[in-house]
Amino acid sequence: MPISIDEQYDKVYRYCYLRVRHKETAEDITQETFLRYLEHPHYNSVDKTLQLLYTIAGNLCNDEFRRAKTSELPEDKAADEDIESSVLADFELKQALAKLSDEDREIILLRYVNEVPVNVIAKLHNMSRFALNRRINSILGRMHEYLGKEELI
Repeated sequence: MPISIDEQYDKVYRYCYLRVRHKETAEDITQETFLRYLEHPHYNSVDKTLQLLYTIAGNLCNDEFRRAKTSELPEDKAADEDIESSVLADFELKQALAKLSDEDREIILLRYVNEVPVNVIAKLHNMSRFALNRRINSILGRMHEYLGKEELI
């Protein structure tokens, strides 16, 4: 089943936003990702579309970190607050995610937020699917401990 790149735009944006934590920068990086993907016809390989999009986006996010002068505080923090319980749950999850290494956090967000297939994430991180599955289980175990809950996902 071929992957439509139109369907991947929001997921790539979410990935970029979680990496750079700035709305406009994430939008720019996402647009640049798709421009670079579409400008190079040799990138258009049906079985590697997701891997290429996330590789390009990851590299652009890394470039942005190199360019960044100082960290800025997010401006739209108040917009995320709805109800007390969801804010608390969101805060607890963010704290638990913050305790993970950058690479572990990226793996979990790609897998469960963006629903990227395991084989694509494994290729992005140069590991086998089985090694990635073991790592995901280990990460989820730590998340269970951090959240103090029996079930996470």
